[in-house]
Amino acid sequence: MFEFLQKYLMGPMTKISQFRMVRAITAAGMASISFTIVGSMFLVISVIPQAFPVLAGVWAASFDNFKDLYLVAYNASMGIISVYFLVATTYEYAKIIAEEDDVDINPLNAVLMACFLLFMLIPEFVCADGKLSLANATTDSSITYYGFTMASTGVSRLAATGIFTAIIASYLTVRCYVFCVTKHIVVSMPDSVPDGVARSFTALIPAAFLALGAMVVEGLLALAGTDIYKLISIPFGFVTNLTNSWGGILVIFFLISALWLVGIHGATIVSSLISPIALANLATNVAGTTSIPFAGEFYNAFVFMGGSGSTLGLCLMMCFLAKSDQLKYLGRAAIVPGLFNINEPIIFGLPIVYNPNMAIPFILAPMACASIAYWAIALGIVPPIIVQQPWPTPIGIGGFLAVGADWRGAALALVNFVVASAIYFPFFKAYDKKLKVQEDEKEEGIEAAPAAA
Repeated sequence: MFEFLQKYLMGPMTKISQFRMVRAITAAGMASISFTIVGSMFLVISVIPQAFPVLAGVWAASFDNFKDLYLVAYNASMGIISVYFLVATTYEYAKIIAEEDDVDINPLNAVLMACFLLFMLIPEFVCADGKLSLANATTDSSITYYGFTMASTGVSRLAATGIFTAIIASYLTVRCYVFCVTKHIVVSMPDSVPDGVARSFTALIPAAFLALGAMVVEGLLALAGTDIYKLISIPFGFVTNLTNSWGGILVIFFLISALWLVGIHGATIVSSLISPIALANLATNVAGTTSIPFAGEFYNAFVFMGGSGSTLGLCLMMCFLAKSDQLKYLGRAAIVPGLFNINEPIIFGLPIVYNPNMAIPFILAPMACASIAYWAIALGIVPPIIVQQPWPTPIGIGGFLAVGADWRGAALALVNFVVASAIYFPFFKAYDKKLKVQEDEKEEGIEAAPAAA
């Protein structure tokens, strides 16, 4: 099994994780975590009366009077999350190329050009009577004014739905910048001009190329009755729908566990690729248009109790039920990190990596928990995730916060904890017995050595 995983999974996924753009997107996802968590915490304040109706009167007389004020924090995080992705992805991508290819590009210039390109792509155009003009329209949920569609969180295309366009704009900007610099299609300044000033002028021609390219593309798409955002939504919409299916959820968690089994940080690789989808789904759930199970920190709220592989129950069994010294002492050392969803001591100390004794439950437990959580939310038993809670939040509390401070989220997390523990139990008992026999044989051998002498 390990040979199969190494050949057909480890190799391809390792190559994907080393792609420069993937590394940049991973860094962008990590950089945006703080903002999304802080913004989501203020959203929790506004939805507490939905979870605890008894507080509705208190909220109506207090917090609701300042709702528009404190929700500015949410709008300034999730409402413009695509901007954070654009800035972080562009900076990291440009920095990687500058360092690894020794190209004289300025990451800050790249970021500014990417923002320039993105804001050129955002406006919506309409073509009527041979004239191309900025769109103006009004619906029940939004207003489009001079090309910019406004929603309750601000400019709608700056929110999570624009992340994919922002990533593409980031890639195109950096590649255009690098092309112009390497081909010397730049404005050259005299040697007497300071390097910082001279380097800033290298952005002139790339920025002009980006502007002209954006105008041509937007104009042609407007004539066709669409634009770049609508066009990009077609393939990414298919990927999103596939990812949000029950089968897609199973594949995601299988890949994470399988990669860990051969020593690769599966959670980092897989989540970095689909974090834009999870954030977009989170925004959709907040808007209330639909209920999507896979959103926000679905992983750590309902699946990864104790860390990847749902190992908190295993950790507790090692700590209190193990007969072998190896598992007993390792469980005591790993119990506190495990409560905060950190389980590297288990993965590398038990170990989980390359250990056929624990491979099956390490794969099955998170897949079972993900299935339960998926259907509980899909069937309306548990509210959808609307809050990006901190990933180290302990079991139960994370689920409670994720669904907007609702007890059903905590209950779902506890049910999954029991299920994961039950899956691990027989494998734990067998492995513990095996290690105990080995320890006893080793001890007997040590005691027999002096007697033989």
